Amino acid sequence: MTEPMDVLNSDLAYYLKRLRLPRVGERLPSVTRRAAEEDWSYDEFLTTLLQEEVFAREQITLERRVKAAHFPQRNKTLENFDFTFQTSVKKQVLLHLASMRFVELGHNVIFLGPPGTGKTHLSTALGLKACQAGYRVLFLSAVEAVTQLLEAQEQGTLRQAIKRLTKPDLLIIDEVGYIPFAREAANLFFQVVNARYRCGSMILTSNRAFSGWGEIFGGDVIVAAAMIDRLVYHAEIISLTGSSYRLRGKEGFTQPGFKIVDHPDDDSMA
Repeated sequence: MTEPMDVLNSDLAYYLKRLRLPRVGERLPSVTRRAAEEDWSYDEFLTTLLQEEVFAREQITLERRVKAAHFPQRNKTLENFDFTFQTSVKKQVLLHLASMRFVELGHNVIFLGPPGTGKTHLSTALGLKACQAGYRVLFLSAVEAVTQLLEAQEQGTLRQAIKRLTKPDLLIIDEVGYIPFAREAANLFFQVVNARYRCGSMILTSNRAFSGWGEIFGGDVIVAAAMIDRLVYHAEIISLTGSSYRLRGKEGFTQPGFKIVDHPDDDSMA
């Protein structure tokens, strides 16, 4: 290799800009110095520069996918999920799902369990893995999804709203059942499930067993049954049990017999 450069000459900077290779321009001086010190071949030199550019572009693209997914939190990963606390789910099962084979096949994942048992964490973690694998992801709470559908119906744009929810490779609907839906909302939600049936993957989380979904969806057991039928076909159903992770160490404060005792002689808060 030739002697290393400290700055780019104007012609080289111009051509890199025209070719839209900003990372190469940023890294060229340092890579050139290293190549000269280690006596790289021209192939090694060029390969290293192009790897830097490709990696930078992939990171930018990944950031766009993650931002478009609208995750409630981006720090919920499989790596920091506490499998020692939540022992009702097998780590190996989640690692298998993280391969994204279920998205490739258009299958679903359903997490069922009480609040605080890790449903949102795991669904977010799988969504992030999907983004890293190059898939388009959209994360919504059930209330957000239904609100958007009701507003679209009122504005005459329901078809476009449903299309938006069927476009992602993976649609994550969180907290199904926390707030019951009226029949109109239930029917709209069913349209989304039906539209994605066999053509796109979904992850759903719910605090209610399937037997209680009739109550969730406006008391319409027929719609609930049809929805469950489509969701569980080729689905991985994971039931989470145990106490809330958010309340760990605070169990005594949540017991039915717990009372706050006043201390009238203590004037420290006066």
